[in-house]
Formats: sequence, C-alpha cells, structure tokens
Amino acid sequence: MNSSCYGGKFGIERETLRVDGHGRLAQTPHPFGNDENITRDFCENQIEIVTPVCGSIGEALESLAFFDRKVRETLTKSGESIWLYSNPPHIDSEDEIPVADFTGSHSSKKSYRKFLEQKYGKRLMLFSGIHFNFSFADEFLRELNTENEDFVDFKNKIYLKLYKQLMVHSWLLVLLTASSPYYDESLDKIGKRGIIIGEYSSLRNSRRGYWNKFLPILDHRNLKTFTGSIKKHIVTGSLYSASELYLPIRLKPKGINTLENLAENGVDHIELRMFDLNPSAPLGIDGRDLEFAHLLMIFLISLPDFDFTPALQEKAVNEHKNSALLELDAEFLERGENIMEEMEKYFSDNEKALETIAFERQKLDSRKVCNGISKITYE
Repeated sequence: MNSSCYGGKFGIERETLRVDGHGRLAQTPHPFGNDENITRDFCENQIEIVTPVCGSIGEALESLAFFDRKVRETLTKSGESIWLYSNPPHIDSEDEIPVADFTGSHSSKKSYRKFLEQKYGKRLMLFSGIHFNFSFADEFLRELNTENEDFVDFKNKIYLKLYKQLMVHSWLLVLLTASSPYYDESLDKIGKRGIIIGEYSSLRNSRRGYWNKFLPILDHRNLKTFTGSIKKHIVTGSLYSASELYLPIRLKPKGINTLENLAENGVDHIELRMFDLNPSAPLGIDGRDLEFAHLLMIFLISLPDFDFTPALQEKAVNEHKNSALLELDAEFLERGENIMEEMEKYFSDNEKALETIAFERQKLDSRKVCNGISKITYE
C-alpha cells in the first residue's frame, strides 16, 4: 500500500471540567484569558485544549501534553485540578454551572450558549470528551484522483463519502472507547447524591447524551446540497446555527468554522466527536485509539459509495446510541469482529497497523463479558 495514505494533518480538542480541592466544580473565572489553545466550551469551568494542526498523531499528543502541563501547573497554584471524566462530579445547584463569559468580539459566543442553556439545560452541557480532527495529505488525494477531476470538487466528494461511512460506522468507535459508565445521581435530579453505574457505558453517546431534539436529515449528494440542507434547518428555526448540529461527525472548512465558509471554500478536514475521556490514560486519550480511528478512515474510503437515505441516517444515529449500552446486542460484537478482519486483510503489509487493530480486538473480547449494575452511596 502506498505510504502516502498514512500521512495527513491531525488535531485534538480535549474538554475537561475544572474542580476545586473537594472535587466540586470550580467557581473561579477561566484563568487563561483569550489563549486560543486553552479556552472553554459551554461553561466557565470547562477547559478545552485545542492543539495546533500537527503532522502526526504522536505530534498532536505531544502538543496536548504540553498544554496539559500548562493547565495543571496554573490550576495547582489555586488549589484546583482537572476532572478527567466525561461525566461531571456532584452538583448541588445549576448555579454552579456559569455560562462561559465570552466578552468583546467573542460576546456572540456567550449569547449562543445562553440559547443552549434555555433549550437543553445546563447539566447536559457538562459532558466532556475528545474531538479528533483529521485531513488526508493532498498528495494521497491527488493519487486517488485518477480521472483528473477538479481537485476541490474531488476533495469534497472524498470527504462526503468518508462522512457517510463514518456516520454508519461511528457505533464501532463508541463501542471501543466508551469510558463513562459511572455518574453522580445529581445528574438525574438536583438534590440527589450517590454514584450509579447505569445501563450505559457512555452517557454522552447514549440516548441521554447531547443530541438535537429532532433527527436532522441531510442531503449528501454533494457539498452544495449538504450545506443547503443544513441551512434549511437553520432557516426554519430547527437549528440556531450549524454549530447546533449535534451529530458525531462534522465536515469543517479551513479557517473560520462557518457554514458559508464550508460551502464556498470546501472541506478542509473531518472531525470525529465521539471519544470519551479515558480516565486511565494520563492525557484522557490512548493514542492507539486515535491510531485505530485513523486506520479506519483510510479503510473506509476504499469501500464503495452509497446513497445515505433518511432511513439509513436514522439507523446510523440509533446504532450510535445503542452501542453506548453496557449490555450490547451480540450483533454489534460480531459486526465489529468482521470489520477488524477486513481491516487486517487491508493492512496486512503494515505491522504497526496490525498491532493497533489487535489492541482494539482485545476490547471486543472483553465486551463479551456481561456487566452487572451496582450503586454506591456516600454521605
């Protein structure tokens, strides 16, 4: 296989909550000003590290580690730390969840978050995770463009195809990286207390997670129809903006992330949004999981294109949600093994790739063990 397929650009966005010395949500202002690499998402006490564009996953992880150290050093001085779990700690009141205080030229971000507060509630906004951004090397895409189509059009076509394939396979990445079965009962109802292990291995990816109040059906025939179908949902008032499109995959332009920029200038990269924070990994993500996601994307663009009908879109979202169950349907595990086998054949000449796939296959074996339900209470 041509080595150019393994190249590309990589970036990581990691959301975590800030907590005080008692493990409660920190009530201090965001301590990093307008640092573009250390910002916040919905609330003032949620830190989001955004790495620069990197030439490899290893480089992206090194960048994440650099900013992680900077965050931890600053927070230690004020007796705070990061909460390396996707589900939030105990909450006594939604007053503990201040909307991110963006000001000046960024004040529109605060207005948008106030809108989200009213529509979805504050507690839902506390779910934190990892977003993985990726683009293929132009050299590789030019090699695929055997009919010498307009390069921008060809590139958009490839990323739309990958988007569809990732949407129908997102369940596999959830199954392999779900890391948040435990949560505090205050997430269900303010005033309750106690740690629960419920029916989900990942709350944020489950039916209880961050989804639109309707299923946004999109037109994937080409980038113009795709962006036009999103615009239609905005015009009708179903969506505030493209940012409110809560699906596990996003197509993004270079530069400012607006629907207009995407429509006019085309796709620059693709974003995978389903990764839980892994509390057993020092940075919240195991690099092998990102390596597998990268291999999966290379594999998926080798598959035939298809018509992503409304019925298939609904099925893809339902499978994503169902893959977040602790007790999985055996079909998921069987389908996962079949995909792994096909990937092993596809990457048969790459020893490192085979090691990464073998690491993920071990997780499938462990998921065959049924998980019980328990509850721990504390004073």
